[in-house]
Amino acid sequence: MQKIAKFEKVSFEQFRKDWVRFDAEACEEDVKKIYDEIRLPVRATRGSAGYDFFAPDTIVMEAGQQKLVPSGIRAKIEDGFVLVLVPRSSLGFKYRMQLDNTVGIIDADYYEADNEGHMMCKLINDSREGKTLRIEKGQGMVQGIFLPFGITVDDEADAQRTGGFGSTTK
Repeated sequence: MQKIAKFEKVSFEQFRKDWVRFDAEACEEDVKKIYDEIRLPVRATRGSAGYDFFAPDTIVMEAGQQKLVPSGIRAKIEDGFVLVLVPRSSLGFKYRMQLDNTVGIIDADYYEADNEGHMMCKLINDSREGKTLRIEKGQGMVQGIFLPFGITVDDEADAQRTGGFGSTTK
């Protein structure tokens, strides 16, 4: 198996900045505790393609509600590969949990973005049965799969990334 990436935590300063947008009532002490307990993504078995990303704290969403959840994670990815984020299949099946952008695409150069490449997961509880979605702290919320990609023979892209969502088409 080819090893092409490494997961890391973002700095505490970056995590704190993003976490207070998620939970405006969180005190510095709570944010530090959450940060210190962030788990890096792992594969559950040798045959697993996906790396489980764990909820940094308990997340509760009523049916129809959405939340932008800071993962605390960044990934250093070799050129020629992309990290694709998708919901954990069990959460999608039981609660119709989805990512707001349907699939998260993490490019190799996102690592150098202004936000340190901090992966954020905008989750939606799309339950049609009125179910409340509760993801406990440390429970898997999304999974990431590394995939190779190609480019066209006449590709001339040379711009530098600075941001995240939609930053390369502004």
